[in-house]
Amino acid sequence: MSDIAARAVRTARLDLLPLLVEHAEEMAAVLSDPALHTFIGGTPDTPRALRSRYQRMTAGSPDPAVSWLNWVIRLRAEACLTGTVQATITSSGHGSVAEIAWVVGTAWQGRGIATEAARGLVDWLSRGPVHTVIAHIHPEHQASAAVAAAAGLRPTEEWHEGEIRWCRNVGHRPRRSTGLGDGPA
Repeated sequence: MSDIAARAVRTARLDLLPLLVEHAEEMAAVLSDPALHTFIGGTPDTPRALRSRYQRMTAGSPDPAVSWLNWVIRLRAEACLTGTVQATITSSGHGSVAEIAWVVGTAWQGRGIATEAARGLVDWLSRGPVHTVIAHIHPEHQASAAVAAAAGLRPTEEWHEGEIRWCRNVGHRPRRSTGLGDGPA
């Protein structure tokens, strides 16, 4: 798994940039609305706490069979960060599985940013060794359900910690010679 690394992904309006510790200050402001925690629990991180969290995240998973891939979402027209997307990739008997998640700051919601970012992420993941993409969504979180559906995921009958498991089989395409980094830059 260690050969899988987040690479920049470009969509029509967005740049998904690999997460850096230096993003913590701006992201703390983006993610500062307590309403973002309605379905996931917790409270917004301070810049210092987010910096510490980003240090752990960018160091990578301590499990060599798991890859943590994290991006910040940059809206090019406004030259600002608006949220994050992430994928945790593990191996299964049927190929690699990516569990994805997204969050967009309150000020940028309702503009299709989460949908565009999730689609870009799923498209990028489908170019590599990932066979299945899953997301766990609170049954009352209609906005996240709409994002998952737009990214091609469908709800299943499975539940995980009070959330519905959404799934998309992306198939396994032959891997390019240089791996996932061959996706859009």
